Amino acid sequence: MTRNVTIVAAMALPLLLSACGTPQERCISRNTDEYRTVSRLLAQVEGNLARGYAWEERQVVRDRLTHCRSYSRNRKGEVSVYYEPCWRDYVDTERYRVPIDPVVEQRKRDNLAARKSALSNRAASVVQACRQAYPETQG
Repeated sequence: MTRNVTIVAAMALPLLLSACGTPQERCISRNTDEYRTVSRLLAQVEGNLARGYAWEERQVVRDRLTHCRSYSRNRKGEVSVYYEPCWRDYVDTERYRVPIDPVVEQRKRDNLAARKSALSNRAASVVQACRQAYPETQG
């Protein structure tokens, strides 16, 4: 039950955080999402080119020795709790290097740079419009 609650809480966190911020910040964030995504991807591709390889991640299930709660009932029907060693699975994220094709990465970089420059004028006008629509008071 606790694991399900944790999973639901983790899924709801981005929704809760998106409700945070001023109306101006939410307007800017909502309307510049594609620009920020393209900028992030461009930085990632440039990093790959500089390193000569890319990073990828994979989920690995491992065992860990821990203490598990156990219950026993005596002849009177009383329940006692005790802890005993047991093995539990946990998920670990591993980063590993992946070889890249420099020609393909340069083509990606060029396309992303062109897309970013095309989106930058729209993003600047959206930011200005959001600041006019939702002025923040200084103080």
